[in-house]
Amino acid sequence: MRELKKLLIATHNSGKLAEFRDLLAPYDLEVTSAGELGLNEPEETGTTFEDNARTKAVAACEASGLPSLSDDSGLCVDALGGQPGVYTADWAEKPGGGRDYLMAMHKVEDALSAKRATTPDKRTARFVAMLCLAWPDGEVEYFKGEVEGTLVWPPRGEKGHGYDPVFLPDGYAQTFGEMATGAKHGWEAGRGDLGLSHRARAFAKFAKEKLGAAA
Repeated sequence: MRELKKLLIATHNSGKLAEFRDLLAPYDLEVTSAGELGLNEPEETGTTFEDNARTKAVAACEASGLPSLSDDSGLCVDALGGQPGVYTADWAEKPGGGRDYLMAMHKVEDALSAKRATTPDKRTARFVAMLCLAWPDGEVEYFKGEVEGTLVWPPRGEKGHGYDPVFLPDGYAQTFGEMATGAKHGWEAGRGDLGLSHRARAFAKFAKEKLGAAA
């Protein structure tokens, strides 16, 4: 197994970076990010989570010379044919620039209302996270995590980021927006067992294979 001593998180998203730092805290790694190094954000033109994750990881790796871990994630709503999916962040884009996730959550709710999806059985969805680890020698590796749930309205909670306030994971009474960080991760730091959130589940696979975390 290759030894990781320094890892670049290929993101400019402060919410994602905070989650990765929490997940990586138990490990003896020096962690930096594309945003902290001032690297350019590559254009995400892929049609799959794998495509976009690879684009970000490879661009960061080539620019920094460091092993780079990226995440491409999204909300896939069954009643909307899997939308917004890989375009999850695009639904939050404001006309003048920047992102407004409250606006994005309203877009999802409006689309569900238009389909008369008002009961939980018609509001099923999942969060998907695809991690890509790019090495300086050109090798790339993928780690996928998913979590099933339903969408609630109105949004509940101010924790987390993105669409967390409307996502109620199966078997839980709190949305991701209401959960403390440890509860959302759903695992004891450093154990490497299956997490709750999509990102934690993908990270658990990464940690087991690359950081030696116990299953």
